[in-house]
Amino acid sequence: MTDASAPQWDLPDPFTLEITVRDDDTDRLGHANNVVYVRWLEDVSWAHIESLGMTWELHEATGKAMAITRTEIDYLASANAGDRLILGTWLTGYDGRFRSSRQFQLVRPADGKTLVRAVSTHACVDMKSQRPSRAPREFAEILAAAAVDGGAGVAVK
Repeated sequence: MTDASAPQWDLPDPFTLEITVRDDDTDRLGHANNVVYVRWLEDVSWAHIESLGMTWELHEATGKAMAITRTEIDYLASANAGDRLILGTWLTGYDGRFRSSRQFQLVRPADGKTLVRAVSTHACVDMKSQRPSRAPREFAEILAAAAVDGGAGVAVK
C-alpha cells in the first residue's frame, strides 16, 4: 500500500484485517449485507484478541469469556463485490473488573472512504453458567495493557 492510499484511521495503530467482498457477501441491493458486517467485526475481534494472547485455549482454561453485550454500527457507505477493504479495531476501554469496549473502522483504500464505524461492549461471563463474572487475572492483564485508554488507571489484582 502506498502512502497515498494509506487509510486515515480514527485512532493510532489499529489491528487490521484485509477483506475482499465476495459475491455471496452481498444482498438484494448488491452491496455487502448487514449480517456480513457483523461477521467481519467478530472475525477481526477474535484475530486481535488472540494476537494479544487471549486465545481460545486460555478461555477454556479459565472458564471465562468476554460476551458481546452491545454493538452499534454506523453504515456510512456501501461495499460491493470485489471491493478490497481494511477493517481496523482497537480495544478502547477496560474497567478492571467485568467490562471492555472495542472500536472499529472499515476503510476502502481505493478511494479512502470510511464505510463503517462501530463500537461494541463486552462483559466477562462464566462459560458454564453464562452469568457475569469478574475477569480472570490473565484477561485483566491483557485487556488493561491493550486498551487505548491504557486501562484507565486500572489496577490488576
